[in-house]
Order: sequence, then C-alpha cells, then structure tokens
Amino acid sequence: MSRRNLIIISKVIFFYSIFYIIMKLIAIFQGAWADANLILCLPFAALATWGGFCLKRNKFTWVYAIAGAILIGSIRYFEKDLMIFLHNQF
Repeated sequence: MSRRNLIIISKVIFFYSIFYIIMKLIAIFQGAWADANLILCLPFAALATWGGFCLKRNKFTWVYAIAGAILIGSIRYFEKDLMIFLHNQF
C-alpha cells in the first residue's frame, strides 16, 4: 500500500481515538459508570498520544496503523462485555 494510504489510516485512527475519548467523557457526565468508561478510554488515550506524535513529526508507521485498527476493532467488539466486567470489578 502507498504512503498516502498509511497517512489517511493513521489520521482516521488518531481522530477516532480523540472522538471516542470525548464521547466517553460525555457519557460519564450524563451518569454512566465512571470507572469502567475511564478505563476503556486508556488505550484510546495511548493511541491519541502516539498519533499526535506521528502527526507532529510527520512520521507515520504501519505498526501504528495496524495496532490501532486491531485495538479499535477489539474494543468496539467487546465493549459491552468489558464495560460490565469492569463495572463489577470496581
């Protein structure tokens, strides 16, 4: 795949991570479980930080794109189960 595709995928992952964090914070303010939502935000915060460095330095890697896609897909697929599990743990 071309470098252009890598840049587009990386930017989508970066902006999605920021959007996810904002949506979870809004959910917390509306009365959702704070502990579980904040814990689910941690991987996205790491992705947003890593993506911010990539954007700032204009150095994109396939490791970020692939890891981000796998992480986003996994968390979105198991989100309900993770939310209940984390709420029961904390």
